[in-house]
Amino acid sequence: MTDLSTLERDTLAAIAAAPDEAALEAVRIAALGKAGTISGLLKTLGAMTPDERKEQGPLINGLRDRVTAALATARESLADAALNARLASERIDVSLPVRESPEARGRLHPISQVIDEITAIFGDMGFSIAEGPDVETDDLNFTKLNFPEGHPAREMHDTFFFAPDKDGKRKLLRTHTSPVQVRTMLANKPPIRVICPGRTYRCDSDQTHTPMFHQVEGLVIDKGSNLGHLKWILQEFCKSFFEVPDVKMRFRPSFFPFTEPSVEVDIQCSRKGGEIRFGEGEDWLEILGCGMVHPNVLRNVGIDPDVYQGFAWGMGIDRIAMLKYGMPDLRPFFEADVRWLQHYGFRPLDFPTLAGGLSG
Repeated sequence: MTDLSTLERDTLAAIAAAPDEAALEAVRIAALGKAGTISGLLKTLGAMTPDERKEQGPLINGLRDRVTAALATARESLADAALNARLASERIDVSLPVRESPEARGRLHPISQVIDEITAIFGDMGFSIAEGPDVETDDLNFTKLNFPEGHPAREMHDTFFFAPDKDGKRKLLRTHTSPVQVRTMLANKPPIRVICPGRTYRCDSDQTHTPMFHQVEGLVIDKGSNLGHLKWILQEFCKSFFEVPDVKMRFRPSFFPFTEPSVEVDIQCSRKGGEIRFGEGEDWLEILGCGMVHPNVLRNVGIDPDVYQGFAWGMGIDRIAMLKYGMPDLRPFFEADVRWLQHYGFRPLDFPTLAGGLSG
């Protein structure tokens, strides 16, 4: 017969030493499982004489009860310790500020924001959005826009050309979004009112120029279109975009192969304190070029210039973004620096509207 006192002492010691609930379960199985030591003692009671059973039964059953009670107490203590450890590891300091969600932390690039602002302004005037491919033909990028073969005006654009195809013709990265205007006039009959935002490419790189940049051009073709309409559209755009109640503009004669007459537009500004402010001051800043669509361009797209006339304008999106939001250098626009984007970026769900505000 196993020494019950020794068995009890060893079992209770094992229960007390169990570091976790898994180890405690192993002690329980060793003592009270089907093949456990105490379970084995209980099985011997059936083979004992009545006198032996009367003597040993209470001792063995008492041992089982004390071990069972010790297991229950240890299990409760280990469960409390595990819960306290988990609570300590998962504790949250509710006095800390709430972490921003990805939607709140994310920022919209200023170029995307300004394109949305431009779209909101011209959309309110009844303009549609037209888009086209970045890779264009020489015919659509130059020839149909009244750039004859060998014309020196082609050299103004510093074009990226691709290798010649089997026919000896070279495609190119568009140097302006004007080919979108051509595509629109070829595909639609007047009246036409569209703006054409998009990427453009030229071999140029410095503080205010990059090889890839963004432009938005506008086109109106109708029977009664004139420079007065163009002037009003540009004035309303500048007032809305720069968010000023009034703005003075100056139109200077210029030259563009695809417009006649052609003009460049300056906007009134103040440069005091190294900051450019619009709608005030005595200085002028050039912001865009425009003019009446050249009759040759209309003929090239199958529109009779004796019936229809129109006007067009174009401006650099990157440039007006820099002017409005005080960005001194164009190059960080394309460097993917998250710190710069956090500083100059916009909340992605704050859509610009004329009623709710453009820049938020």
